Amino acid sequence: MDLVENAKSVLRSSLAVQAGETVLIVTDDSRPEIGRALYEGAQALGAEAMLMQMAPRSVSGEEPPAPVAAAMAVAQVIICPTDKSLTHTNARINAVKNGARLATMPGITQEMFQEGAITADYDQVEKLTGTLTEMLTTASTARICKDGHTLTLDLRGRKGIPSPGVYREKGQSGNLPSGEAYIAPMENGVNGSMVIDGSMVGVGKLEKPITVHIKDGVLQSVEGDDGKLSILLQKPENGTVGELGIGTNEKAILRGIILEDEKVYGTVHIAFGTNTSFGGVNKADCHMDGIILKPDLYLDDVQVIRQGEFVL
Repeated sequence: MDLVENAKSVLRSSLAVQAGETVLIVTDDSRPEIGRALYEGAQALGAEAMLMQMAPRSVSGEEPPAPVAAAMAVAQVIICPTDKSLTHTNARINAVKNGARLATMPGITQEMFQEGAITADYDQVEKLTGTLTEMLTTASTARICKDGHTLTLDLRGRKGIPSPGVYREKGQSGNLPSGEAYIAPMENGVNGSMVIDGSMVGVGKLEKPITVHIKDGVLQSVEGDDGKLSILLQKPENGTVGELGIGTNEKAILRGIILEDEKVYGTVHIAFGTNTSFGGVNKADCHMDGIILKPDLYLDDVQVIRQGEFVL
């Protein structure tokens, strides 16, 4: 399947694009081929397609230029194949508030656009993601255990968010490819230590684990990153734990690209930085996820994952 045919399939199945709708593709200088394929795919479906290309953002969560944000605010369907993530930006939040169906594709490659997580049975992904989202919403606490490390997270008053890869209704948004349930824990309610051994934004696929130590929600120290995560220690907001996520896509492959890595079935991830786009109150200079392979996960002391296998 060539890129344009795959683009048409994604636009139809995940975003339910209809003839006559305004479809905005936001890409950057690192992804012109994918951006162009989506543009041509939207045209082939009879949509009023628009393509905006910008310079890559310096970090995930950095806002796009004002003209891009303005276009996002009025488009009916938006898809964003970019280097850094636009998921946790005010531009995305405002577009969704205005009713856009929106999919972000940070770090997407041509290979990822044709195999792996994007080829999953999204009916199954949606079902498991929904179950876990409800469990996150009703839980008061979460506990991750791995290799002698334990991290506890206060989830009280926060709602789980589904990212099933299906955004067919007004105001729905998430990643593509997708498959995760996630939540913003209380910003001052995360304590303990954890090993991140899958991949880490800013580092890539990990050859050695990174160990993080967290107190009252804020990163205190990090080991094994070779200085690549220094932004997280520059100010408390950057090092605040902003997210707990659970991967639900059986086709996802650990590649060192967070867009797919955080969807790997049976993994857990935590992220530092901005979480205002999904129920939190922390606005930082970044949003940086780390993947934990084969964890034990408990919600309200009920085990949900045992060494990377769901025990629902």
